[in-house]
Amino acid sequence: MADSTGFTDASTPISRRLDALPVGGFHYKMMAIIGAGVFLDGFELALASGVLGQLVHLGWSTLKYNGYFVTATFIGFMIGCWAAGIIGDRLGRRVSYQLNLAIFGGASLLASIAPNIEALIGLRFFMGIGLGAELVLGFATLAEFVPPGKRGRLVATLSFIAQCGVFLSSLIALWVIPNLGWRYMFAIAGVGAMVVWFMRKFMPESPRWLESKGRTAEADAIVRDIEASFGVTQQAAGAAAVEQPAASQAASPGLGALFSKAYVRRTIIGIATLCVIQICLYGMVSWLPTFFVQQGFDIVKSLKWSMVMTLGGPAGGLIGLLLADRVGRKPILTVAALVAIGLSYLYVQQQSESALMVLGFLLLTSFYVIVVVGQAVYVSELFPTSIRMRGTGLCSTVSRVLAASIQFIIPPLFAWGGIHAIVTAVGGSLFVFALIVMLVGVETRSKSLESISVG
Repeated sequence: MADSTGFTDASTPISRRLDALPVGGFHYKMMAIIGAGVFLDGFELALASGVLGQLVHLGWSTLKYNGYFVTATFIGFMIGCWAAGIIGDRLGRRVSYQLNLAIFGGASLLASIAPNIEALIGLRFFMGIGLGAELVLGFATLAEFVPPGKRGRLVATLSFIAQCGVFLSSLIALWVIPNLGWRYMFAIAGVGAMVVWFMRKFMPESPRWLESKGRTAEADAIVRDIEASFGVTQQAAGAAAVEQPAASQAASPGLGALFSKAYVRRTIIGIATLCVIQICLYGMVSWLPTFFVQQGFDIVKSLKWSMVMTLGGPAGGLIGLLLADRVGRKPILTVAALVAIGLSYLYVQQQSESALMVLGFLLLTSFYVIVVVGQAVYVSELFPTSIRMRGTGLCSTVSRVLAASIQFIIPPLFAWGGIHAIVTAVGGSLFVFALIVMLVGVETRSKSLESISVG
């Protein structure tokens, strides 16, 4: 039966048992295992801006080659997002996780000894595959373990960890790049990825995914272990399973289900959310140190500016996790987009360096509220378990196509109108996004993942 918001109750014994548990040690352990990966993801993405700034400064690269570098990243992202969605839904979350970390870690280590910019661009493509897969898998996997009343806060906390990785990358780059060189940034990321790869060998498979594949006994065994860690007896767990009969198992839907009448609205919303994030982050934020160098600032000063402004990542993450379960997803995303538009307008009016840094920090804070609530929480809630990874993977892939295209537009746009033109374009995309969320967005707060379906 559908409720007033249009969601249908289709919960299963496994999901209801998971949703009935309190948040405790098991969930925090899962957050640590998954969070270590998304932290590295944020770290690796952010290090590119500082590295590219120095490569231009040293004459090792140009704006043109930097564009190729960023484009190679997003082509890798596209493949990683798509492959992670297919592998994650067909073979499981754990298999896809381990594969993406091995690719990302190995490519990062090789990048630290790259002989030229062409080789570095090629290795960045493989890093992009791993990075793209991580973003598809991380948030959605944690969401499958967390009770609905706390899902927003915990998944948003995971994104906050990723934004801390962005800031820490900028902070480390401030010392490492001028003193040791850009190669050490890739080495740090590669070693970290290998450590996380070993950590994830102990991560359980998602019981929701197992149940969607008809592997109910395996799902039940994992849930019993989780329940035991909370002091729930097997007898009580068995009784709960009897009281809540499982829904009939249907054939697993294919990729075409994402464009069916039931889910096409969700697919559109997911694509719009992730596209505006790519425009904000990779049409502006990742280029900031390069823009500053081109405007005549030295590399150290540009890195300092970038570091201060990227404090907006953790700040936006903190705001997002505090509001995620208290306010609906739609109002948070709409207000954050409108605030970002206003800050963009103020930003392009400034001449003072201190005012630019302060407004830049506030602008990035509003961007990252959208990242945390939109990418981490909202998109992972839109699709059922059987196609969750494919749904998030498709939305991510489309957004990466846009991001890759943007990198060819940014240099001539910057040459034509400077940072003013860049910020104006970003503000326009935020306005379109706000309209989409207000007009066709759906609310998912505090709903069971199984109940979030079209009524």
